[in-house]
Amino acid sequence: MNTASEYEFEPVRGLPERLPEGEAMLWQGEPRAAALARRAFHVPTLAIYFGALVAWRAAAAVADREPLGHAISGTLWVAALAAAAIGVLALLAWFTARTTVYTITSERIVIRFGIALPMTVNVPFRVVESAAVRAYADGTGDIPIVLVRGGRLSYLIMWPHVRPWRIAQPEPMLRGIPEAARAAEVLSRALAAAAGTTPVRTTAAVADERHPAPQPLATAAH
Repeated sequence: MNTASEYEFEPVRGLPERLPEGEAMLWQGEPRAAALARRAFHVPTLAIYFGALVAWRAAAAVADREPLGHAISGTLWVAALAAAAIGVLALLAWFTARTTVYTITSERIVIRFGIALPMTVNVPFRVVESAAVRAYADGTGDIPIVLVRGGRLSYLIMWPHVRPWRIAQPEPMLRGIPEAARAAEVLSRALAAAAGTTPVRTTAAVADERHPAPQPLATAAH
């Protein structure tokens, strides 16, 4: 699959059309594949699970005194299935990262994504209630965006570019981006300019992988 050719029609990378006069691009970036594999597709967790499954199969073969050849073939079969599943998820993470572009302009957030079906979602600042940032020890971070009531998006269509488990009121998210603090600073200033307030200074403290705590940014005008 040539992911680059899927987006050759774009007049500007990551955008379905050129920005109108008066609107400026402030920041653009893409998720890191390793970050998506870790926190969206949960590849390390599944690797541990499948590793335990392979160990259990080997232990069961020994306990049941299976013939050596049968025990080895059975264990290798489970290991092969595990490797295939992990490989598919890692590949999906790579394709997702390669086909995704996040853009912050002076008036909106644009999320371009889609492996088989290219899509572009515009999030104007007028539908943004608030935004936050959370950073991780691997150098990447997430920026979840809370929308005003009525500004709903489809969780299934947007995944993995949404905050986990916010299904009833999905929150689009710039996920697994490097230098998240810099992107958050840009977004904070843009939201503050839209609201006519002073931008919120962001620190993007490193979050706990199990219980990440987003740090709030500015809110937009409504």
